[in-house]
Amino acid sequence: MSADAAPTPLSKVDSAVQGLSSSPPKEEKAAKRRQSSVAAAGVFNIKDLEEEGTKLEIAKETQKLNWRINKSPMSLEEPEKSALKKMLTTPPIKKIDLHFPLGLEVTARNLKGVTIKDALDAIYKQYRKKADDELETPVLAGFEWDPEESWTRLIVHCKKEGAPQPKKKAKKGEAAEEL
Repeated sequence: MSADAAPTPLSKVDSAVQGLSSSPPKEEKAAKRRQSSVAAAGVFNIKDLEEEGTKLEIAKETQKLNWRINKSPMSLEEPEKSALKKMLTTPPIKKIDLHFPLGLEVTARNLKGVTIKDALDAIYKQYRKKADDELETPVLAGFEWDPEESWTRLIVHCKKEGAPQPKKKAKKGEAAEEL
């Protein structure tokens, strides 16, 4: 180093002081509403139907399911499985309380309208850990709506045994061997 070339002290450059930012500027986006929280058109709130006095009709398919309340609704086979997509009530509603005669109450919810599957899922969630022998009445018999008792809930009816499942027809060769 020579005497006439004095070393210049190093200086730290502060980007905040000089008006520079360390990250690129963010574009401001308009806040969007979440679409999932918006109910579908034609789906009603049960309280609104009560105020209007609109009667509910329950899907008849629930009586023919022969579904065990401690088994997953997805374990149902055709043709019962196709009934799961149908609306539980007419007109469709966002949520409904399902009341068991012994006092347990579960709620089925779906903003696009409660389906039979939504109701079965809510029931299954309560009973999935129970064994068949722990349940007095393990098979769903159907739902009942009693507006005089409570407008906003359905009564769940269960039975001891379901109807026997239809046997699949044996092929001609297998039927001949059994004789």
